[in-house]
Amino acid sequence: MEETKFTPQTWPDHPEQATMEGKNKFVGIWIFICSDIVLFASVFATYLSLKDKGPAGMEFSAAELYELPLAFVMTMLLLTSSLTSVFAMYHMKNYNFKGVQTWMIITVLLGLGFLGLEIYEFYHYVHIGFGYTQSAFSSAFFTLVGTHGLHVVIGLVWITCLIVRNARRGLNLYNAPKYYAASIYWHFIDVVWVFIFTVVYLMGVLG
Repeated sequence: MEETKFTPQTWPDHPEQATMEGKNKFVGIWIFICSDIVLFASVFATYLSLKDKGPAGMEFSAAELYELPLAFVMTMLLLTSSLTSVFAMYHMKNYNFKGVQTWMIITVLLGLGFLGLEIYEFYHYVHIGFGYTQSAFSSAFFTLVGTHGLHVVIGLVWITCLIVRNARRGLNLYNAPKYYAASIYWHFIDVVWVFIFTVVYLMGVLG
């Protein structure tokens, strides 16, 4: 079956939901996000209940441990990557495949920058003795932030695969929903990070 050829004038206004498969992907990503909210709610609750708790003589307080400037830079990188994914979806809706690919690549680069700083942060904490098994507090911290970091890795791999796999295919009604679902997922992990930045870093240092 020959693939339908589109122009910017004939391209649907909502290509991500123009087919039944696209609609199913749209519903599916939201079901996944709802289930993931339960996961993050659990690790957030665990962190809050174990914050600043550790064995006698080995306590690390959040106020003296966290580096707010570093966390702020990480936050700016991730929020900017969310904006670039919005630009990518804008170009998708206007049938500009080059724009989609360009902004998705920028999104990946910003995400890699965030991930690099997070790895550096983890290395620094382990180096000063705040390792995963050091205390209940450290376990809760690494579980919460590490779970988010794992989601970032998954998002980066997902978007990179879309960029590489569709580089020669162009934009169509088959891959448009995939780009859109990846963008929604990326926005979700950005929102989760805003909560982490507020609850873990801001409240930890200032609260």
